[in-house]
Amino acid sequence: MIPRYSRPKMAAIWEPQNRFRIWFEIEAHACDAQAELGVIPKEAARAVWERGRFEIERIDAIERETRHDVIAFLTNLAEHVGPEARFVHQGMTSSDVLDTCLAVQLTQAADILLADVEAVMAALRRRALEHAMTVCIGRSHGIHAEPTTFGLKLAGHFAEFQRHHARLAEARREIATCAISGAVGTFANIDPRVEAHVAARLGLAVEPVSTQVIPRDRHAVFFATLGVVASGIERLATEIRHLQRTEVREAEEYFAPGQKGSSAMPHKRNPVLTENLTGLARVVRAAVVPAMENVALWHERDISHSAVERIFAPDATIALDFALARMADVVERLVVYPERMRENLEMGGGIVHSQRVLLALTQKGASREDAYRLVQRNAMEAWHGRGRFLDLLREDAEVRRWLSPAEIEAQFDLAYHTRHVGTIFERVFGKEAARAAAE
Repeated sequence: MIPRYSRPKMAAIWEPQNRFRIWFEIEAHACDAQAELGVIPKEAARAVWERGRFEIERIDAIERETRHDVIAFLTNLAEHVGPEARFVHQGMTSSDVLDTCLAVQLTQAADILLADVEAVMAALRRRALEHAMTVCIGRSHGIHAEPTTFGLKLAGHFAEFQRHHARLAEARREIATCAISGAVGTFANIDPRVEAHVAARLGLAVEPVSTQVIPRDRHAVFFATLGVVASGIERLATEIRHLQRTEVREAEEYFAPGQKGSSAMPHKRNPVLTENLTGLARVVRAAVVPAMENVALWHERDISHSAVERIFAPDATIALDFALARMADVVERLVVYPERMRENLEMGGGIVHSQRVLLALTQKGASREDAYRLVQRNAMEAWHGRGRFLDLLREDAEVRRWLSPAEIEAQFDLAYHTRHVGTIFERVFGKEAARAAAE
C-alpha cells in the first residue's frame, strides 16, 4: 500500500523486519521443542537463541541466487549460528514457516483493526447520544418518508459496527492457527508436539489437518470479513455524502481553516474524506474474490496462492486500518445542522404525516382504499406546492366527514415519531445511555 494510505503500526506488520523476526521465532521455538524431545542437542537450541541473527540485505542477496526465500533466510541465519545451525528446520517444510508467520501477522493486524472498530463505535455512540432527539426526515428511495432522529441514524451504524467487531473477533480466532507438520502434513519427520509447542509460544491454535499448508478457507473468511467491514464504512460514508449535498446540507465533514475545496471554484466544500472512504472500501473488497479463489489449491499444496496473498494481505489490512481511523475522525468532527434538518422536514408542507392521517381515517371507519385516496389526493396537491397539507386536509369535505379539524391537526405531532427512541437506544446502548439520551 502506498504511504498516503498507510499508518505506521499496521504497515510495520508487513515489513521484512517483522516477517523475518517471526520466522526466526518459529524456527527457534521449534528447536526448543526438538531439544526437549531429545531430537537435537539442547546446546544447539540455545545457540540459535543466543547467536541467531539475520540481515535483510543479505537474505535478499542470497535469494537472488537460490530463488527461494526460506532457504535464503536459513542460510543467513546459519552464518550467525554456526555449526549448530544444521539442527534448525529439522523435519520442517517452507510452508510451516510461511503459513504460521502469516497467521501471526494476520492476528497482529486483526488486533489493530479491532481497536480501530472500537474507535469508530466510540465516536458513533457519542454523536448518537448527542443527537438522540434531533428530529430529521427519514428517506426511502432518496425521497422524504417519515420523521426520524439523527441519533437513530447513527445508532443504526453503531449497531452495525458492533456486529463488525464480533465478526472480526471470530475471524481473528479462526485465522490464528499454526502448522508445523512437515512435507504433505503427515508429521513423518517431526513430532506433533513440536507444533503444539510453537503454537503455544506464538499464541496460536494447532491446525487439525494442514496437508502442507493451512487450509485457505480460513483466509477466505478473514478477508471476506474485512470486506464486510469495508462495506459498513461505505454505507456510513455514503449517508454523510448525501447529507452534505447542497440541496440537503443537514451534516457535513469538518472543513478546516485554510482548507481548499476546489482548484477552480473557491466556494466548494466537498465531501472528500467520505468519497475517499468509499474508494478505500473498494480496495479492501477487491481482496475477497482472490481469497476465495485461493481455497482450491492442488492436492496437498501448490503456491498459486502465494503471490496473491503477498499483495492483498498487506494492502487490504493497511487500507482498512487507514479507513477506520479516518471514519472515526469524520464522525467525531462531523458538523450537524439541526435547523436545516427541521427546514427539510417541513419542506413538503407536512406530507410526511400522511400515514398518520391514513390510519386515523381507517380508525374512524373509512375503508383503507378510500382513506388512501383522500390522503394521497391532498398530499399530491401539497407536493406540487398548491398549499400546506394540513390546510388542504382541513378544507377537504370528504376528510372532514371522518375527522374534525382538531383530530386532523393531532396527526401532525412530531413527538409521536420520537416516542420510542428511548426503547431503541436501550437496545443498542443500554438503560443508562437511553435515560441520558431522553434527558
